[in-house]
Amino acid sequence: MALERLGSSLHEALRKLFRAAVVDEAAVKELVRDVQRALLQADVNVQLVLDISKRIEERALKEKVPPGISRREHVIKVVYEELTRFLGEKPVPLKVEPGKRKVLMLVGIQGSGKTTAAAKLVRYFQKRGLKPALICADTYRPGAFDQLQQLANRINVPVYGDAKAKDPVKVALEGLKLFSDKDIVIVDTAGRHKEERELIKEMKMLEEKIKPNEVMLVIDGTIGQQALVQAKAFNEATSIGSILVTKLDGSARGGGALSAVVATGAPIKFISTGEKIEDIEPFVPSRFVGRLLGMGDLETLIERVREAEVKVPEKKAKAILSGKFTLTDMYEQFEAMRKMGPFQKILKMFPGMSYNVPEDMLETAEGKLEKWRVIIQSMTPEERENPKIFNASRIRRVARGSGAGEKDVKELLKQYSLMRKMLKTLRRKKRLPFFGKGLPLDVG
Repeated sequence: MALERLGSSLHEALRKLFRAAVVDEAAVKELVRDVQRALLQADVNVQLVLDISKRIEERALKEKVPPGISRREHVIKVVYEELTRFLGEKPVPLKVEPGKRKVLMLVGIQGSGKTTAAAKLVRYFQKRGLKPALICADTYRPGAFDQLQQLANRINVPVYGDAKAKDPVKVALEGLKLFSDKDIVIVDTAGRHKEERELIKEMKMLEEKIKPNEVMLVIDGTIGQQALVQAKAFNEATSIGSILVTKLDGSARGGGALSAVVATGAPIKFISTGEKIEDIEPFVPSRFVGRLLGMGDLETLIERVREAEVKVPEKKAKAILSGKFTLTDMYEQFEAMRKMGPFQKILKMFPGMSYNVPEDMLETAEGKLEKWRVIIQSMTPEERENPKIFNASRIRRVARGSGAGEKDVKELLKQYSLMRKMLKTLRRKKRLPFFGKGLPLDVG
């Protein structure tokens, strides 16, 4: 992954500083060289890299170390602050209020991931209790409306469009009239090519006629520093209010796209870091840099936990705490873990964990959880509620039905037994552990 490589390179540079016997001028200069190399390999503009490294070196060597921290800690703090500053320092949220409709128009060239980004955005707001809707104003690309409709149907969000229409303005206005009661309406527009005069003309006309509250440019993170050219071209056609960077998981040029976009002055409000419809997050520079450097991002982790929460009724919670924990309950825990996303992304949010757990170990753990889910699905309701009835023939039947080995079924039953014993020890506590690791579930 692109930002994985940038992050692991920066993390290793800081580890070298930690291991250094003394943090003197030579150690600081070596750190600066390592940071330069990492940023250049991520396709960040050369002049930007020189500016950042110059500021890091000057501050690390000349600033007075604040009381209570070591020089080593101060240098790491300087690196964190300068990288955050270069990415925008303060987050600029996209504010949406219930009952006050916001119209967001997405622009960007074909292939930037704009249609998928539109669906990801409505899903993001839907999960926060808002009423979103989609409009397909791309009357140029064959299949554009069908694609958006399929994505919208998956998340149960209303969408308006007309596969036979030729006038994008007419479609957009009809959609806005239909969705007058929504909190946020996202208008997906045509892409084609940034140099096509017709596209630029269409963008201007759409903005003038539908009067969106904000125009968001969708930029492909794999194009590196070319993002700046695109951003300028679209900014001349419409006043870009914000930017969404996609595909930040798939290229070594992600750093270049981010830095190029920052240079336009338009704030990055969202980043897309994977293929799933849930893989979108607000861009908070300090959190982003914290994850890159291996410092974690506990705020985002807490948000993920809340989104994935299993609401446990009080009566059931008391039963679980008294030891009446069934395989059905265990299955619900697995489902909640899946909602939070892949282990690798979750671990990045724990300080010090991002680059310390081998990737093959993570894949093994993720594969095991998935296997256990299928095994539980292959059980009868009676077996899930009362695992004590399992014998050799039942284990054989479940193994065959799930495509797993008998050893896997026995391992799951053993893990279940351990979790059940652990829950009994928490009888006097008011909160249940999330998958047995202390992340709380709401029992109210």
